[in-house]
Amino acid sequence: MSQSTSKWALKYRGATVEDLDPPPALSTKPTELISYALMNAYERDYSHLTVVSEETRALLGYLNIPRLKEMLKNGHVLETDHVEKAMQKFQRSGKVYKVITMDTPLEELEAFFTGGVDGGGPQDFAVVTDDNRRFVLGVATKGDLEEFVKRRPA
Repeated sequence: MSQSTSKWALKYRGATVEDLDPPPALSTKPTELISYALMNAYERDYSHLTVVSEETRALLGYLNIPRLKEMLKNGHVLETDHVEKAMQKFQRSGKVYKVITMDTPLEELEAFFTGGVDGGGPQDFAVVTDDNRRFVLGVATKGDLEEFVKRRPA
């Protein structure tokens, strides 16, 4: 289904990521304990945490909390391990990432989630940054988009 024929497209009506009112990103560091990161995610009911460098605050990757719970259950990691053992790292070289900002139209965000618009395959979440990708402003999920559509009158 293309973005122009999406069953949700008519409900967007010019809305942008900012209209989703994404919660501020919750970041963790690679050296923090998994138990600490998990506790922070549970307290805020977050499904993804960004992982940032301790020195530069550069975005290094993320923790997918449902995946992390599965890794703990299967014994691949322990709560006493560091986040770096369970995080999914962003590839720095040879990969161009789609920049998602507060001004990104929701049609574009939906296409990103379904693998279009430089998504390179279906995505579970988007890191929302400023235009220059210097600051992580929030995280938007496909669930956020679904909730927006449910709240939006026809």
